Amino acid sequence: MKTANEADKVFILDTGSTDNTVSKLKKLGAIVKEKEIKPWRFDVARNESLKIIPDEFDICVCLDLDEVIMPGWRQKLEKLWDKNTTRLRYNYNWQLDENDKPIINFYIEKIHLRKNYKWTHPVHEVLTYENKNEVIKTTNDITVNHYPDNTKSRQTYLPLLELSVKEDPEDDRNMHYLGREYMYYQKWNECIDTLIKHLNLKNATWKDERCASMRFIARSYINLKRYDEAKMWLDKAMKEAPYLRDPFMERAFLEYRLNNWNEVVKYCNKALDIKTHTKTYINESFSWDYSPYDLLSVAYFNKQEYDLSLFYVNKALDMDKNNKRLKENKEIILKSLKTAN
Repeated sequence: MKTANEADKVFILDTGSTDNTVSKLKKLGAIVKEKEIKPWRFDVARNESLKIIPDEFDICVCLDLDEVIMPGWRQKLEKLWDKNTTRLRYNYNWQLDENDKPIINFYIEKIHLRKNYKWTHPVHEVLTYENKNEVIKTTNDITVNHYPDNTKSRQTYLPLLELSVKEDPEDDRNMHYLGREYMYYQKWNECIDTLIKHLNLKNATWKDERCASMRFIARSYINLKRYDEAKMWLDKAMKEAPYLRDPFMERAFLEYRLNNWNEVVKYCNKALDIKTHTKTYINESFSWDYSPYDLLSVAYFNKQEYDLSLFYVNKALDMDKNNKRLKENKEIILKSLKTAN
């Protein structure tokens, strides 16, 4: 509320909190409506929240209660918006470390005109424009931080995704999400089958997401201990999106699992050759944290190239100074160096 209240009004739909959230929000100036959504769907809930907002309001800034918009956003928004704008794409820190440093960052676009928009899909819902000539502007000047409750259950996601695909079997995005959800549930064969369906959809043209489907198929084959098929799918993923670190890092992790140290070095270096970090929701934190240097250090240690092993463990520690395992690895490397010399 401290940052949201830069808006003219704050409207909230409470769909079933059991603590004193409603009274707290009202005391802080929010207009709160309570409504139970049965059967539960995210799109229905969001569309109900839109109904609370009177028609005379021009622009909606959609925030969940686990999101915080950075101060000063109102003034920036007013500068950016013009008479043709219908929606704004802005900076979203989906995952932050303990110091509020972004780990996973991408653009979202939940600032929109009050009119001509509705939410669609039971889960992983999206804004749909119901008029012609949607105009989306992009800015890095407005940022929302995400502070999720990691104890919160995701149990509704799988049945809602299955429903979403049933309602719209040609929607490539939700087919991808369903396959990913099967992976989370360790339903390896369902994951493989669903993501192959995703790749065969005519609308599945976004290379980043196609690459992710191929990577998730590979992960499923790894868990089925079918490593040759996993390598085949990771090769496809690298070819699909050679500008992304993620498939190269996934291949490095697989080679690490198989103790193929030369291959670990090869694929980590291929990943590190990629310097551009694309801003999409398909971001793997292990591609941009200390992991490439960590794997290189372990690989060179097993190749008995201790100088290089020390070099890379130090680079890993530069990125994660308090990592206990990395510190212990460094001690082992130093002892091996001393013995070798």
